[in-house]
Amino acid sequence: GLLLQEMTMAGLHELRFTEEKPLLRGQDAELENSDVFLSTVDTDWKEHDIETPYGLLHVVIRGSPKGNRPAILTYHDVGLNHKLCFNTFFNYEDMQEITKHFVVCHVDAPGQQAGASQFPQGYQYPSMDQLAAMLPSVVQHFGFKYVIGIGVGAGAYVLAKFALIFPDLVEGLVLMNIDPNGKGWIDWAAAKLSGLTSTLPDIVLSHLFSQEELMNNTELVQSYRQQIGSVVNQFNLQLFLNMYNSRRDLDINRPGTVPNAKTLRCPVMLVVGDNAPAEEGVVECNSKLDPTNTTFLKVGCSARPALSLLPGKLTEAFKYFLQGMGYSECRGRAWAGAGLLPSASMTRLARSRTASLTSASSVDGTRPRACTHSESTEAMGQINHTMEVSC
Repeated sequence: GLLLQEMTMAGLHELRFTEEKPLLRGQDAELENSDVFLSTVDTDWKEHDIETPYGLLHVVIRGSPKGNRPAILTYHDVGLNHKLCFNTFFNYEDMQEITKHFVVCHVDAPGQQAGASQFPQGYQYPSMDQLAAMLPSVVQHFGFKYVIGIGVGAGAYVLAKFALIFPDLVEGLVLMNIDPNGKGWIDWAAAKLSGLTSTLPDIVLSHLFSQEELMNNTELVQSYRQQIGSVVNQFNLQLFLNMYNSRRDLDINRPGTVPNAKTLRCPVMLVVGDNAPAEEGVVECNSKLDPTNTTFLKVGCSARPALSLLPGKLTEAFKYFLQGMGYSECRGRAWAGAGLLPSASMTRLARSRTASLTSASSVDGTRPRACTHSESTEAMGQINHTMEVSC
């Protein structure tokens, strides 16, 4: 069977390997450079403005469709764009070894790309459902058969909605910091009050980072603050943020729990960080997905900075995810020979059979592992796939 199935039967493993290179080179120097997230080593990206039923979408693409192979399609979080959100991750050497086998397509939410014109007063920003409904135009424009989506925060919500509405167009999803829940009236009122007392970059930073990170990672947070305030048009950003905050619950339920339950039919990897603002939402999303095709990955810092600070570890997890989908040529040199998931000394691969809201201890007992918030799968003969990665 597939590697994922083989590993499921293996129970609990702790695997180690020696890094062949640092996960992030020149981190301190990069943080001093406010253009760190905008720098790129690629010159073959092509920009497109694509007509959709709900307005223009700015898209950048590298490569061309390779037979029936899916495209890797990304969607960024609120306050960012494709460059701010994904450049470091996709420029990482091992990630480029993966992407040479796929066409890569970055989607910017309307008006969020660098240099975007400001929308006129009274412009009605597309709803989250409409943002998802814009993506088939991208798929059709480039002739993709289907896509593997990578989304963060608001972008993860859009891609999940896209997969629910157009399941035949999505082969797999990597969803980082997804919150499947709409805001209640108390959350809505709190957001309104925050908007009166905080600047827009501060509101976005509280969405991207945990309170602990806001207090401790001063250089990183300040770098993001500068980029959010200078690269993305603030009026357009406010419209996107307002629409995200007015989202409705994703209409998903674990198969068998309610009649005619809707769920994501494709393989899904959920990613969340310790104490990340969206941690509870990701855990709840995990509880509502089919455990036989869902992997839960927890990292030791919030998932947004992990794209910049842990590109190597997330690349490993993505390779593993692709292998589980049958793309065996995505085995990088760190994977050669073993045929198993490698670990940068602290990775854990566990198969959890936990009852709802059960919290288990970590493998080494040093700190509690995030509860998977999943219903018991024993009776169904199903097993959740949970990985834990430390910074």
